[in-house]
Amino acid sequence: MSNIKKAFENGKAFIPFITCGDPDLETTAKVVRAMEKNGADLIELGIPFSDPTAEGPVIQAANIRALSAGTTTDKVFDMVRSLRSGEDAVKVPMVFMTYANVVFSYGSERFIKTCSEVGIDGLILPDIPYEEKGEFVDITRRYGVDLVSLIAPTSNDRIATIAGEAEGFIYVVSSLGVTGVRSKITTDIGAVCSAIKAASEVPCAIGFGISTPEQAASMAKYADGVIVGSAIVKLIAANGRDSAPVVGEYVKSMKEAIKN
Repeated sequence: MSNIKKAFENGKAFIPFITCGDPDLETTAKVVRAMEKNGADLIELGIPFSDPTAEGPVIQAANIRALSAGTTTDKVFDMVRSLRSGEDAVKVPMVFMTYANVVFSYGSERFIKTCSEVGIDGLILPDIPYEEKGEFVDITRRYGVDLVSLIAPTSNDRIATIAGEAEGFIYVVSSLGVTGVRSKITTDIGAVCSAIKAASEVPCAIGFGISTPEQAASMAKYADGVIVGSAIVKLIAANGRDSAPVVGEYVKSMKEAIKN
C-alpha cells in the first residue's frame, strides 16, 4: 500500500503546504515537526521556483524569499533526508509540490530516484496536464513515488479518466485561478467529489482557497482530506523564524475542525 494512503486511514486528513526555505531551511524543518506534532496527516513541501504558475501572490512571494535565501533543490533534499533520520524522524507522508522545470533541470530520473531515497512519498506537478504525465509516470512508478493527479472544476468529462489512473491521493482544485485565501468557495465541490468517487477508490483532498476552520469543515464533508497552503505561508511571512509554534497551533485548530 502506498505510504500516502496511510494519511487517510484515521478519518479526514489535514494536509498543510509550506514553501521550503522561507525564510530559511532551518525554520522549514522546525515548522514540519510542529505540523506533524499538531495533527498534520500528510505534508506538502514546495520546492521554490522562479515562475510558480499555479500560485497566487502569497506563495509567489514565499518562493522569491526562499530563492533569495539561497534555497536549492539539493538543499531541500538534504533537509528531507535529515527530517527522516534519527530518533525523532518525521513519520507522516511527505510529498513535493513543484514544477516540471525543476524536475527537468535536475534530471527527471535523478530527481525522482532521490525523492525515493530521502523519503518523499509523492510528487505534485500542477503544470503537467493528464495527457502529458507519461513524461514522468513510468519513472515515478519505478521508484515507488506516487504522481499525484489534479482535478479542477473544469475537468468535467475527464474526471473519470484522470481519477481512474490516480495514485496516492487526488488533489481536487476547489476554484478556478491560482492559490490564495478566498472568502467563499462557490464551486459545486460535492458533484466533483461524487464523480471522482464513482471512478476511483483513491482518496481525494480539496485545496486552493481554504483558510478557516469553518471552510475546512465544510469541504471535509465532501472529500477525504483538506489542503491548506496560503494561510500557513502568510503566518510564516508574518512570524519568520518564530513561525513553528504559531503554525503548530493553526494546524491543530484545522485538524480539530475537520475531525469533528
